[in-house]
Amino acid sequence: MHTQSRHAPWLTALAFAALLTACGGGGGSGSSGAGVSTPADAEADAAAMRPPRPTAVTRSSAARFLTQATFGPTEADIRSVLELGYAGWIDRQFTLPATSHRAYWDAADATLKAATPPGAANQDQVWESFWNQAVNGPDQLRLRVAFALSEIFVISAVDGNVGNQPRAMAEWLDMLGEKGFTTYRELLETVALRPLMGIYLSWLKNQKADAATGRIPDQNFARESMQLFSIGVVKLDLDGTPVLVDGKPVETYGPDDVAGLSRVYTGFSWACGASNANCFLNGSTGGVSDPDRYIKPMVAYPQYHSLEAKSFLGTTIPASTVPDPAGDLKTALDVLAAHPNTPPFISKQLIQRLVTSNPSPAYVRDVAKVFVDNGRGQRGDLKAVIKAILTHAEALQTSDRGGKLREPVLRLSAYLRAFPHGSDTGRFRVGNTDAVATSLGQTPLRSPSVFNFYRPGYVPPGTATAAAGLVAPEMQLVNETSVAAWVNYMRDNVASGVGATNGTVNGVALNRRDLQRDWSAELALAGAHEQLVASVTDKLLYGTASAELRTLITDAVGKIAIPALNATGSNQTAVNNAKRARVNAALLLTLASPEFLTQK
Repeated sequence: MHTQSRHAPWLTALAFAALLTACGGGGGSGSSGAGVSTPADAEADAAAMRPPRPTAVTRSSAARFLTQATFGPTEADIRSVLELGYAGWIDRQFTLPATSHRAYWDAADATLKAATPPGAANQDQVWESFWNQAVNGPDQLRLRVAFALSEIFVISAVDGNVGNQPRAMAEWLDMLGEKGFTTYRELLETVALRPLMGIYLSWLKNQKADAATGRIPDQNFARESMQLFSIGVVKLDLDGTPVLVDGKPVETYGPDDVAGLSRVYTGFSWACGASNANCFLNGSTGGVSDPDRYIKPMVAYPQYHSLEAKSFLGTTIPASTVPDPAGDLKTALDVLAAHPNTPPFISKQLIQRLVTSNPSPAYVRDVAKVFVDNGRGQRGDLKAVIKAILTHAEALQTSDRGGKLREPVLRLSAYLRAFPHGSDTGRFRVGNTDAVATSLGQTPLRSPSVFNFYRPGYVPPGTATAAAGLVAPEMQLVNETSVAAWVNYMRDNVASGVGATNGTVNGVALNRRDLQRDWSAELALAGAHEQLVASVTDKLLYGTASAELRTLITDAVGKIAIPALNATGSNQTAVNNAKRARVNAALLLTLASPEFLTQK
């Protein structure tokens, strides 16, 4: 921090005040239900709020589109959208191949084992691959959708049983990237049968009832597969608004549905070389286990599957004398995928993750219709759903109700894509960013529970958002500590680089953060602070910075005096430090501004 030590206290105070303004005063408690806010007259409101479809793609509109579809706009992607248009850019993204997180993890594991036996890769290598791809990956739409899906279909490495399997975590990201471009039904089944989900929601090794011991099937996955992964807790119209009976919402399921579905989810366990008790319970037979058992889909063990009748959601699978776990599972997943609640419930969550926290009923309905039928008679076509979300008129225009608060991971990724950094090690060692007081307070795949880092219906108490009857899901991550942490964390990142500190790399003593940027272009503008501020805000706000914000930052940066170089050049260090302080100030104040913290 030595380059701005003289200015750090008042810069931090300004940035902190700006961030508090963006967050409506903070506060980390309040309503956190998964319900939706319902206007009194949903259709009339939707018609009034629906903006006109734009007639042309501009640089600023292309950048805004990319804040929704990527981990942050870059000049190259902006040019691509200007050339191809929104739909054309999406279509091209659908064709790009994926880069495997698991392949990266495997290569890193082999390297570490060879270099420092018995060393091995761990969660750090998952984050390395995540950040490298988030910042540099060409298939941005796939990566961004996978991140959104990871916050709907949640597993969490905070659970040690999941966190101790980092290779499978890397594969989980690969799976979401692949299946996120298929169908919802295929995604649901793939998610359900992954061992990490089986472990996290305790249905791997789930067994049929035993009257002698009083054992009943575990109901955890049965509940969450309905509540979070498919239909939600209240019946919805196609536009996502609750169905009301006598003025009250109607529940989608009850305890009997959970019990019935829990019987379906019995008898599935490890992929193994046999179908015996050791394989079912331990994933091994004869002392040998499949090294890919945490990755391969769970398989059926009929002897552990319930023979009882299974009634749920208006469907009954009759009692039988011959167990059919695969057939019963297919029936259950077909029912969930075909349920009328699933299109609006999943569509709205994807809209919230990508575009806006408060989509109008018309927006949800239009996307849900595509979910029901992609125009070719197919249900749940996720490519069609994603395209409908990102090209909808409501996504392409700003409004008083539109947009969302950027969650911390997306703030950092936007910064790193706007100002590309190189990695000294080539590994993008951003690392675990869990710490609320000193880091992001958020690490991908490390949410505190199956309910994600924040609930889709969260309402921050005592705010204008709450008074307007709106939700702000990402605000559940905001409190006094996280507000200050963002400013301090980014002040440190801007001044010193991002990520873990490296000592010696390839024989060179570096002793600096892994991610570094060449700031020479910005330093060249430091003498003309108006130009510097214009350049910085353009990269982070894509030409949409308000006059008020530009004036605030320009005035603050201009107060950092750059001494004149003396005849002998003995004060060159002081000149360089002052220029760097101006660059740091322009960046920090923009990064802490409400206009950056909100995705419009």
